[in-house]
Amino acid sequence: GREVGSPPPCTGGAWAVAGTSSGLVLVFDVPGKGPNITLSEVLEEHREAVTDIAAELSDSPAGAADVVTADDVGTLCVWRAGEAFALLTRISASGCTCSSVKLWKGVIAAGYGNGQIRLYEAATGVLRAQVHAHARWIYALDLAPLSGKLLSGAEDSFVHVWQLGLDPDTGDVEIEHCHSECVTDTQICGARFCDPEGSSFAVTGYDLSEIIRYGQV
Repeated sequence: GREVGSPPPCTGGAWAVAGTSSGLVLVFDVPGKGPNITLSEVLEEHREAVTDIAAELSDSPAGAADVVTADDVGTLCVWRAGEAFALLTRISASGCTCSSVKLWKGVIAAGYGNGQIRLYEAATGVLRAQVHAHARWIYALDLAPLSGKLLSGAEDSFVHVWQLGLDPDTGDVEIEHCHSECVTDTQICGARFCDPEGSSFAVTGYDLSEIIRYGQV
């Protein structure tokens, strides 16, 4: 299964969330001190293998979405963390695997096996933007929480940097392409920003024994 770092702290500790191949999502209570990590809840909304989990990294209003989980047929579940996790909304299966998901300021960024990136409003599940970003399967998304930059890497050998934004007047979600790099003859399987501003990133690929780092000049 896939696992994610903890959502916002609660009762002096934090939550750790892990997905399984059966579709179960396991919630662990991580105390502020000591090694007594315990299984506190099992979430059963998914019917297919959980492919990725994301937690909100930026400041968000109380009661907003804390966690989003994705599965093999493209279903997304949005949760509010707490003593008992609450399902806020369920985005129906799209018929294509959601391979990577991120959550930023109430916006879900989801990457799919058909090369699409879709942006959803976490609170309602409404689709706000859709981009045919890659020619092949997207394997990695990453978000720079301080800048709202989105990184995508795929089997088509390309890694793209996008800028996400929220229109303060209309509430619309905006996405703009900023930069591309082609790693020749490499099916990219991993991509991450190296800093919270998104000024540098690293990528790797299948059968590649190195990590390639890019930075702004």
